[in-house]
Amino acid sequence: MALSYQTVDVFTDTPFGGNPLAVVFGAEGLSKVRMQAVAAEFNYSETTFVLPPQNPAHTAQVRIFTPRIEVPFAGHPNVGTATVLAWRGSIFGAPVGDRVVFEEVAGLVPVEILRDGGRAVGATLTAPQPFQRLGEADVTEVAACLGLRPAQIREDRHSPVTGTVGLPFLLVELADRAALAAARPVTAAIETSPSVAPVKDIHCYVRMGAEDAFDLRTRMFAPLDGVPEDPATGSANCALAGLLAEIDGPADGVLSLRIAQGVEMGRPSELLAEVDRQAGVTTAIRIGGRCVAIRRGEVAAGR
Repeated sequence: MALSYQTVDVFTDTPFGGNPLAVVFGAEGLSKVRMQAVAAEFNYSETTFVLPPQNPAHTAQVRIFTPRIEVPFAGHPNVGTATVLAWRGSIFGAPVGDRVVFEEVAGLVPVEILRDGGRAVGATLTAPQPFQRLGEADVTEVAACLGLRPAQIREDRHSPVTGTVGLPFLLVELADRAALAAARPVTAAIETSPSVAPVKDIHCYVRMGAEDAFDLRTRMFAPLDGVPEDPATGSANCALAGLLAEIDGPADGVLSLRIAQGVEMGRPSELLAEVDRQAGVTTAIRIGGRCVAIRRGEVAAGR
C-alpha cells in the first residue's frame, strides 16, 4: 500500500528551519498500528494522516502521531496540514478555501489560511478547547527534570503549572536566557517524578525585554513521547498564551505574543499567538505562522 506525502517546515519562512512535518494522504483503512509505524519511520515530532471527515460539513479528519504515540491535538501539525491542503486546492472532492475545519480527538479545529499575493504561505489555528489549569508541580522535581537548580525557576507569577487547550504541558518560567540555554531533559528524573511524570511534556519560557524582537523565548521537551526537544510547539504555546492572558492579559481586547522557539536546536521558529479577552474571560486562543514546502513522494505502508 503506497501512501503519498508532503513534508513542510512549519513556523518558518526559511527551508530547514522551524518544525518539520509529514502530511500523509491515502491512509483510509490503514490500521493505527501501521500509522504509528509510518510516523516512527519519518521520526518527526509529528506526522499527520488526512482522512475523510465523519461530517461532510468539515474538511477532513486529521490524526496526529509522534514517533511513539497518537496525540489528540497539536499545533504545528494543524498549521502545516492546512497549508498543504491549500496548496493542493481540493481534498475529497471539495475545494479548499480560506478556512478549513479538522476533526480531531480533542474536538473541531478551525484553521484560517494565510495568503501572500494570493498564494497560501501558512495558517492560523484556533485552539479546540478553552485554556485549563490542571495542577501544579514541585519546583525541586521540575528543576531535576530540567538539569537545573530550583533557583533558576521563577515562581513570582506562577508555580510550574500544567495547562492545556487539548494537550497538557507543564508550563515553567525560567529565570533568564542562561537558564533556558542550560535546560536539558533528564529522562530518568521525568519518569520517576510524582508531579512531572503524569504530564511528561515540559514547556519552558523566559520573558524578553522591549529591545528584543520577541516577547517570549521557549523550549519544549517531550523525551517520553520520543521527542527529546521540539523546534516549535503550537499547542504548548497556545496553553502558555492562555496562562499569561489569565495572569496579566487585558480584561477586554487581544493579547498578542511573538514567540521564538527552536533557537538552541539550530531550527529557529516564529509563532504568533493571540488571545481574545472579554470582561476578564478568554474567549479564543489562536496561533499561526508560515510554512515552507520541502519534499514529497510515496511511502510503502502495508496494512
